[in-house]
Amino acid sequence: MAATDELERGRDAYSRNAWVDAYESLKRAGDEAALAPLRLVARGKSNREIATALVISERTVARHLQNIFSKLGVSSRAAASVFAAEHELL
Repeated sequence: MAATDELERGRDAYSRNAWVDAYESLKRAGDEAALAPLRLVARGKSNREIATALVISERTVARHLQNIFSKLGVSSRAAASVFAAEHELL
């Protein structure tokens, strides 16, 4: 039982570190501008709404989000939103 608990704590710590590393990578990649689409996704905005807000095309928004999701190791807007909430990016 103790070994299982220790393994879970280790996994949790690794997961937190991976998220922090991804966040720092996003910040370095394009300063705060790289985080703007993530913040808007976390606020429930659609790609069209994000494109309008950032004055870019919807295709560019989709590409930015693909890159962000890849760096975070997530595959959904919901998971990216959780990341944004946990890191007070809202």
